[in-house]
Amino acid sequence: MLAGGIGEGPIMSLHRSLCVRFLLLTLAFRAIIVSPVIQACTRVVFLGANEDIITARSMDWNVDIGTNLWIFPRGMSRSGEAGPKSIQWTSKYGSVIASGYDISTTDGMNERGLVANLLWLVESEYPRFDQTKPGLAISLWAQYVLDNFATVREAVDALTTEPFTVVTANVPGQERLATLHLSISDATGDSAIIEYVGGKQVIHHDRKFQVMTNSPIFEKQLALDEYWKSIPGTVMLPGTNRAADRFARASFYINAIPKDEEPAIAVASVFSVIRNASVPYGISTPDQPNISSTRWRTVADQKRKIYFFESAVTPNVFWVNFKDIDFASETGRVMKLDLGKNQSHVFAGNAVNNFQTSKPFKFMGL
Repeated sequence: MLAGGIGEGPIMSLHRSLCVRFLLLTLAFRAIIVSPVIQACTRVVFLGANEDIITARSMDWNVDIGTNLWIFPRGMSRSGEAGPKSIQWTSKYGSVIASGYDISTTDGMNERGLVANLLWLVESEYPRFDQTKPGLAISLWAQYVLDNFATVREAVDALTTEPFTVVTANVPGQERLATLHLSISDATGDSAIIEYVGGKQVIHHDRKFQVMTNSPIFEKQLALDEYWKSIPGTVMLPGTNRAADRFARASFYINAIPKDEEPAIAVASVFSVIRNASVPYGISTPDQPNISSTRWRTVADQKRKIYFFESAVTPNVFWVNFKDIDFASETGRVMKLDLGKNQSHVFAGNAVNNFQTSKPFKFMGL
C-alpha cells in the first residue's frame, strides 16, 4: 500500500486476486455439492522416470471395515453373486487385494500390474437389475477387473460393451446402499474412471486422469481442478478434507514431486502425496459424519510389482513382493494376511511369508 492509502503494490494485488478467485470457487463448490454425505478417500497415479508407474490410495471410513490382505491365484471360478442370472468367469490373472469386511475387494493389483480401487461416490445410480443381462454384485466389481484384464485398454474395451449389470446392496451394518465408483490404472500409466450416473455407465479414459476422490461426479471434479490449475500451487491450495480440495492438492503434488530414478525415493514421494490427502486419525466433521479418518493407505509399484500397505495405527510400512508369490492355477493357493482389528497387527519388510493358507472369503451378493 502506498503512503496515504492510495494505490496498492503487486503483493496486495495478487492477494486480492486470489481472494476473489477463492470466493468464486467456494460459490461454485456449494452449487455443485448437493449432498451432505461425503466419503473421504483419494487415489493418485504417479508417472515417473524410466516408466515408473505407481498408484496410491487412502481408505477413509467412520468405522473399521475389517480389512485383510489376500493372495488369489489364477484359475479361480467366480460367480457374480447376483442370483441365478449371475455372470460367471475363471480368473486369468492372480492378484493381491485388500478386502472390505472380508466380503468384498476394495483395492488391489494383479500380476500384470493392473490396479483397481473402489471409492465412495454418493451420486452413483446403478441400472435396475432386470436380468436381461447377467448380474455382478458390487462387492466383486474390482475383482472382476483384476481377474480378467492386463491393461486399462482391455478393461475399457470390455466394459464398454456392458457385459453385466452392477447390483448393489447395503453397506454391512448400515441402512444405506453401497454407492461406489471404480478407478483402474496399468503398468503403462494408462488410467480410467468408471461411474454410474443416472443409471448409465460413464467411462473416463485417459492417461491424464491421475486423480480420483469422491463427490461430485468425475466430470465436475475435472472442472474444479481446472480452476485450481490457474493458481500456482505453491501460492495457494485448498486445505480442507472435502473431496474437491483433496482432489486439487493431490493433482498438484503428484505432478510436482521429482521424477526420481531411484525406486525407493519415488515410492516415498508418492506416499507423501497420499498422506497429504489423508484425514488425521480421530477427525470427524459434526455436520458431515461421513467425512472420516484415514484408516489405511496402499501404494502399488506397477513396474516392480510390489504392493505396499500402511495402517494408520501401526508404526511402519510393509509390502508384498509379487516375485515371491506362486500365482499358478495348479500350485498356487489362496492365502490371507490377518491384519487384526483396525489393521493393528505389525509387520515389517516383505510380508509374503506371513500369509497363511486360507479358505477364500465369500463375496457378498443377493
